[in-house]
Amino acid sequence: MDRTPPLAAIAAAIRRERNRLGISSAELARRAGIAKSTLSQLESGTGNPSVETLWAIAVVAGVPFSSLVEPETTGVRVIRAADRPAIGSDESPFTGSLLAACPPGARRDIHLITSETGDARNAAPHSPGTTEHMIVAEGRWTAGPAGEEVTLDPGDYVTFPADRPHGYRALTDTASAVLIMEYQ
Repeated sequence: MDRTPPLAAIAAAIRRERNRLGISSAELARRAGIAKSTLSQLESGTGNPSVETLWAIAVVAGVPFSSLVEPETTGVRVIRAADRPAIGSDESPFTGSLLAACPPGARRDIHLITSETGDARNAAPHSPGTTEHMIVAEGRWTAGPAGEEVTLDPGDYVTFPADRPHGYRALTDTASAVLIMEYQ
């Protein structure tokens, strides 16, 4: 079972977005607040991307997170639970797997997130107007904008503005949820 991020797709997408912006690697790294060497490794397909790094690049490029991680596909697409490519956090035991990106003209992504008890996954603000929808599948979570976090149990749903600092923390040893990112 290969649960590694799709490095070739990520590398091509970062180069594509950097070229679209007409900026150098050094400038993209500066704007995203990451090391130039990290960006160089990601663009060459040899890096180990974290959720935080990819979100920072997506925000600078003004694109959904999915545009950096989802390989192009056509027709029926099945993602088996054991084969989901997972991208981890540098800051907590958080893992996200993109399940579906929006088709052209639509602006939403669907992720399956998992975590264990431990440090919170604190997320920087996403693009202006971004809203998150979270449905808890397993375990207990706290989630929401900084200072407005709520506790959620299986089956609970929360939506909140994600264009300001927000976070997620698992309160049980095993926790999973569906996260839908909605972009304006």
